[in-house]
Amino acid sequence: MFLETDNSIRMAGMKILNEKLGIVDAERFISLISRENFDYTKWREKNLNQNISVRELSKQAIEYAKKFKS
Repeated sequence: MFLETDNSIRMAGMKILNEKLGIVDAERFISLISRENFDYTKWREKNLNQNISVRELSKQAIEYAKKFKS
């Protein structure tokens, strides 16, 4: 079984985000999910079971993160 390194996972994730969202929205998405009050696991469980586009998912993440903004 081949295990990806942390760096290769980060690189692949950034490539996918950039391709799907563009560099600006990809950076915004990362900023939103890395805020300390944002619980990505709970958000993912609630929202990722939907059949929606990446852009719509990004919009929902932004709106969700606004709830925790200081």
